[in-house]
Amino acid sequence: MLSEERHEAIVALVRRHGSATVSRLSADFAVSEATIRRDLELLSDSGAVRRVRGGACDVRGSIRPEADVRAFADVATSASTAKRRIAERAVACIAEGDVIALDIGTTVAAMCPLLAHRSLTVVTASLAVVQALAEAPDVDIVVLGGLLRPNYQSLVGTLTESALRQVRVDTAFLGTSGIRPDGTVLDSTPSEVPVKRGLLEVSTSAFLLADHEKLPGSGFLEVSCLNRFTGLITDRCPDPDALTLPEGEDLEVLLP
Repeated sequence: MLSEERHEAIVALVRRHGSATVSRLSADFAVSEATIRRDLELLSDSGAVRRVRGGACDVRGSIRPEADVRAFADVATSASTAKRRIAERAVACIAEGDVIALDIGTTVAAMCPLLAHRSLTVVTASLAVVQALAEAPDVDIVVLGGLLRPNYQSLVGTLTESALRQVRVDTAFLGTSGIRPDGTVLDSTPSEVPVKRGLLEVSTSAFLLADHEKLPGSGFLEVSCLNRFTGLITDRCPDPDALTLPEGEDLEVLLP
């Protein structure tokens, strides 16, 4: 593909989805990330896209939040055995009558079938969670309204963040796209990061759910440090090279 053709295709993709990351564009067009960065700089200079950290946005300012590279239903089928085992361990941390918050990730959503017969209040911005628990007889669901991200069935934006500030929960369960060796928890979706940070702020305790592939996984946006969480729930004990916390910091690791 000629560079001019690639530039036109990049602009079309950014306008269609509202934004795109450098890594996604690199994969879609089979060129290096350095090439994509140069492309985005040229397109930004010409006014075709708006350059942002890690990618580009549509200059027309659509309110539509960015779409994920893979839809929720597709991601949910990956590493399903590990997700189920992690979900089982996470549910064991919940007492009857608790108020819990469930993040938008597929690993967190795997907890839902195990919660259907519990007596709980669930706070969530995930429509997948709402759908899974809608018929649960003793589960009260608090839905955090906001702007819909259709392909990941989640609600984001200022309305979601405002609603979140009105609640307090006993325990929050969050997912992640990756964890750096120094314990930095990452995400790849800009609109989801404020919601994740908000969940941490309103929770008495919080657990991070991540299978072994998330160490280091991916992501370019910092959500928090691992020491902000009560514990890490994973399917394998992290290799020392994969996770080395700063001296003096401890983390409870819960295994199935």
